[in-house]
Amino acid sequence: MPAAKRIARISAILATGLVLSGCGGGGFFASRDVPLDSLSAEDIYKRAEFELEDGNPDESARFFGEVERLYPYSEWAKRALVMQAYAYHRDRDYEAARASAQRYLDFFPGGEDAAYAQYLLAISYYDQIDDVGRDQGLTFQALQALRGVIEQYPDSEYARSSILKFDLAFDHLAGKEMEIGRFYLSRNHYAASINRFRVVVEQFQTTTHTPEALLRLVEAYLALGLEEEAQTAGAILGYNYQSSEWYEDAYALLTGRGLRPEAQGTSWLATVYRQVVRGEWL
Repeated sequence: MPAAKRIARISAILATGLVLSGCGGGGFFASRDVPLDSLSAEDIYKRAEFELEDGNPDESARFFGEVERLYPYSEWAKRALVMQAYAYHRDRDYEAARASAQRYLDFFPGGEDAAYAQYLLAISYYDQIDDVGRDQGLTFQALQALRGVIEQYPDSEYARSSILKFDLAFDHLAGKEMEIGRFYLSRNHYAASINRFRVVVEQFQTTTHTPEALLRLVEAYLALGLEEEAQTAGAILGYNYQSSEWYEDAYALLTGRGLRPEAQGTSWLATVYRQVVRGEWL
């Protein structure tokens, strides 16, 4: 049974464990002082599940690890490894979660929980993505791991969630470029800002930041007196986002200079225009 479905059974197992704990014979919850090496792999595994449901993911991860340590070649150890990754993730110990998930993938690449292990690996990076202003190394790693889920397990239950998270992480990277570009633009470093906005238009054109990037290009190019480039940026913006506020601002800037948003010249933007608007890719 895949780990995700086993997690849904924890409540039922917990209920069973509580009954056992009340029995005179003493189930595996009867005493926390029972030596683990005197318990079966199944009993330790269920103890780990109990701790997880009881709100102790750190203890749960420890018990799942004990299953692997004491019964390394059992089926329970195989299950425990991916569940340990889940417990660590619940505890927000993302580095440990990645280590356990990666061990599962290394030892059991064709295992029934491989897709889930890859997904846990990916979201352990994804959930560490902070505000746009920080280093984006984790975002790149999240994208790579999410792509692994999408490409290797396209029919799994985790593929759709991975696609959505991939798009959000991709948008996050574009946001970083925009932040830096705005910084340069606000300090009149127009060439540097253009380089950042160009990255968004060329490499992140499917993100929500593209229309603003095109407007900022209009602003920067007009500030440099490069009217043809400004007009072309406005033309692309008008073709794709004519009803947006970004186009309204760009149109006002251009017409205020006696210009119109139309493709001009042979710059990199003219190439983008030919590809996007005219469909001329060669």
